[in-house]
Amino acid sequence: MNIYTLKNKNNLELEISTLGATIISLKVLDKNNKFVNVVVGLNSSVDYTSEEYLKNNLYLGATVGRYAGRISKKTLDFGGEKYPIHHDNGIHLHGGKNGFDKKNWTLEHLKGGNNPSITLSYLSKHLEEGYPGNLNVSVTYMLTDTNELCITYTATTDQTTHVNLTNHAYFNLNGQNSILDHELFIDSNYYLEVSKDLIPTGKKKTVEGSHCEFNKKIKIENDSFEGLDDTFILNENELKAEISAETSGIAMKVFTNQPAVVVYTPKRFQGLTFKEGVNYTDYPAICFETQHYPDTPSNSHFPSTLLTPEKTYTNQSIFKFSTLE
Repeated sequence: MNIYTLKNKNNLELEISTLGATIISLKVLDKNNKFVNVVVGLNSSVDYTSEEYLKNNLYLGATVGRYAGRISKKTLDFGGEKYPIHHDNGIHLHGGKNGFDKKNWTLEHLKGGNNPSITLSYLSKHLEEGYPGNLNVSVTYMLTDTNELCITYTATTDQTTHVNLTNHAYFNLNGQNSILDHELFIDSNYYLEVSKDLIPTGKKKTVEGSHCEFNKKIKIENDSFEGLDDTFILNENELKAEISAETSGIAMKVFTNQPAVVVYTPKRFQGLTFKEGVNYTDYPAICFETQHYPDTPSNSHFPSTLLTPEKTYTNQSIFKFSTLE
């Protein structure tokens, strides 16, 4: 396990770990020209240990795969074959018992300059966590000279398989306390209906009048807010989501080529020690998991997550930072 740091013209500073191809921290200049770490990470680089990340079960900043989200089936079916996949209480979550977040990735490329980047790779062998096919995966993190964090996942396979990758960074634009005072916009008119186990029913629901009505930018905190763990079906406009914090003056725009984003706001973090000793309160962070729909293998009418040997999977997502006027 190694940690690498990218810096871009003193505006952005990114720490990446080869364990889980994980974002350890992302520092952004606030309205007072001071750096704020906007991504939740454990301890400091000095105290960082792989064991802490492996046991926290929160996927903090990690790459999630082979399949982000939940799958309700106990097998994946291809060409008359059935491939059993790991289940915990009837649910296959975020790639199984030992998904990509628990793997040590290989450094392929490290580049400095105006648009520094790092590329990591991982070979997921045939039947790992039950998935068919040898899957070659890579991720490139790049900081652009226009204050963007670009995350690009690619994958190829030698056998038809399901692929749905994402990054699980937890954002807090103040770098501490809560995201309840943040303002949020998601360009979505529909979200997926789910069961009590958060498995999609196959139906979509309008965001209008629901807890998911963020298609106009509003403050997250309200009298009825009880957190989000929802799949938003994205509209076809370029800007997919935006979040800002008046305290720090930092704003973040989200762009992606994916059809959906899972937005998750945990109620609290318990029993963890965070980078630079910062404290978090209720609703400490928000995730923008850009991806295809959860449980697509059980819903043939969802956008397909099948990858065949002649094609390349690509998930490109951009997080663009600025300060409020």
